[in-house]
Amino acid sequence: MGTNMTVNSIRGKRVLLRKPTPRDFVDYVSYDCGSELMRMLGRDHTQPLMNTHEAAVTYFENIRSAEHKWCIEYEGRFIGKAGLRHQAADHRARYSISILDTSCWGKGIGTEVTELILQYAFEKLRLHRVDLRVLEYNRRARACYEKCGFVVEGVEREGAFIDGRYETDVIMSILDREYNALNKLR
Repeated sequence: MGTNMTVNSIRGKRVLLRKPTPRDFVDYVSYDCGSELMRMLGRDHTQPLMNTHEAAVTYFENIRSAEHKWCIEYEGRFIGKAGLRHQAADHRARYSISILDTSCWGKGIGTEVTELILQYAFEKLRLHRVDLRVLEYNRRARACYEKCGFVVEGVEREGAFIDGRYETDVIMSILDREYNALNKLR
């Protein structure tokens, strides 16, 4: 496989990363877009609701049309999305994940998805670097990323305005040699 490949699905032990299916709409619009979920996604209460039919169409079209984005399926249902924004010229990508089903938080699903995407990024795409941004207050996500080998590079102080407050983003990354060293220990 070359670096311009398209992978429609990636299977893990408990999750399947795949392109959207029509049944995903039902799951998407059923999720409670409560304050905790919205805060973890970096959205405030003044932004439009995300679980409308129109929002779902846009959400899934974004995944469908992107080469390196997938829906997360867990126990036969859609629970969120994950992907890479690939910058081929620099051999790097920006990682993002969102688990919309809050009942799936704290079960190691984010860690499994992150490990699958890092494997894809470093072993299939042959990237040199994967980075991400995470809100400083999202301790659960930060712990997941650290467990997967990401290291903190720095912060962007008060760069996000959420619910009337300026919040700080933490910038994290993992390099190919760090990924390889970590996987030799496993």
